[in-house]
Amino acid sequence: MAEVPTVAAVPVAELGGLVVQDDVAQNVTPWTVEGAEVDGVKQAIDYDRLIKDFGTRRIDEEMLERFTKVTGHAPHLLLRRGIFFSHRELGVILDRHEQGKPFYLYTGRGPSRGHMHIGHMLPFLFCKWLQDVFDVPLVVQLTDDEKFLYKPELKAEQTYEYALATVREIAAIGFKPEKTFIFSDMGHMGGAFYLNVLKISRCITFSMARSSFGYTDSDHIGKIHFPCIQAAPAFCSTFPSIFGNRTDIPCLIPCGIDQDPYFRLTRDVAKPLKYKKPSLIHSQFLPALQGGTTKMSSSVDNSAIFMDDSPNKIKSKINGNAFSGGPTSLEELRKFGSNPDVDISYRYMTYFVEDDQEIADLAVSYRKGEITSGEMKARCIKVLQDFIGSFQERERAITDDDVKNFMDPDYPRHFACLAKK
Repeated sequence: MAEVPTVAAVPVAELGGLVVQDDVAQNVTPWTVEGAEVDGVKQAIDYDRLIKDFGTRRIDEEMLERFTKVTGHAPHLLLRRGIFFSHRELGVILDRHEQGKPFYLYTGRGPSRGHMHIGHMLPFLFCKWLQDVFDVPLVVQLTDDEKFLYKPELKAEQTYEYALATVREIAAIGFKPEKTFIFSDMGHMGGAFYLNVLKISRCITFSMARSSFGYTDSDHIGKIHFPCIQAAPAFCSTFPSIFGNRTDIPCLIPCGIDQDPYFRLTRDVAKPLKYKKPSLIHSQFLPALQGGTTKMSSSVDNSAIFMDDSPNKIKSKINGNAFSGGPTSLEELRKFGSNPDVDISYRYMTYFVEDDQEIADLAVSYRKGEITSGEMKARCIKVLQDFIGSFQERERAITDDDVKNFMDPDYPRHFACLAKK
C-alpha cells in the first residue's frame, strides 16, 4: 500500500514476502512488488513460488467445482482464469454457507491519490460479485492513516480527502449502503474498533512484526503499530452496529497476495483472542503497462490506467507504453507469431472481457501471427474505454448523501443470515 525500507537482505525464513529464485530475490511485500532478476533480466512474478513460500493453497479445479456446487453459480471470470489463484481456508467459508451460517466480506484500499487505477478495481469488482452470490455484509477499510504514515510527502488532510473520493468510486461499482460499510481509519477508529486494535497490539511482539515486514530500528512506531489497525476489521466484534455483540462470525478477505503478511499475523492472534480466523482469497497483480515484472502503481503515472483517464489518454497510454514483446516486423510476426502471455494488452483483456471464447480466440490468433500487436492494442483500448467510460457515468451520479450513507456505521444494515449461529 505504501513505501517501506528495503528488505531484500532479510532471509526467506524471516520474511514471508521474499522469494529466492536462482539466487536472486523477487520482492513481494505489502509495499513493493518486483520480479526476480536473472542474468541481468527482470523476470515475471513467480506465483507458484509465492504459494510455496507464503504457505497458501492454490485454487484448483476441485475447489472451483465445490464453489459451483455450494453456491449454484459458475465461478467469476477472475476465478476461472486463475487471477484469484490462492487461498487460506476458503473451504471453511463454503462450509458455513452450505450450513446456513453467516460470514462477511472484508477488503480495503490505501488512498494515496484522488483516483484508483484499474488494478485497484479488481478486488472490488470481485467483492461485488461475491456479495451478490452470498448476500453478506461487506466492510471496506480505507487506510488513509497508513498512507500518511508511509508517505511523508502527504498531509493527513490530503489522505482523508482521497479516502472520501475513493468512497465515490467504490459506490460507482454498484454497491449499496444497506449492505456495505465503508470507513476511513482517520474518521472512524474509536470505540469497538480501537478496543480490538489494542487487544491485537498486545498479541504482536516487535519481533513478530519485524519478521513479517522487515522493519528496522529506524522505522517510526506508527509503521510498526499499523498491522494491528489492518487486522482489526477481520474480527466481527469491530463492527457492533452490524454484528451486535457477536464474536463468532468469520470473514473472507479478497486481496492481492502482497497483503497476505498482514493477515498471517491476524490469523495468529485470532486464537488467543478467541476470535474466528479470517479466510483469504488472493489475486495476482495487474501488471504495469511496461510488463509483468512489477504491478501497476499509482505513484508512476505512465505505468497505470486510472479511472479518471479520458478516452484519448487511455489510447495514448496503451499505444505508447503497453509492452507487447512481439516481433519487430510484420514478416517475422507472420512467420513466428507473438506471445499473448507477455503481451500487456492481451493480459488486461483477460481481466475485463467476460467472453471466454473471445479471449481464447485472441490468444490463438496472436500465436499464429494473424493479429498484430497494434490490433491487439486497439481491441484493448476499446475494452478499457468502454469500461472506464461507463464507470465515470455512474460515478458522476454518486451524491454527497450517498457517501455519508456508506460511511454511517448506524445506517440500517439487516441480514437474515446474521440471525443464525
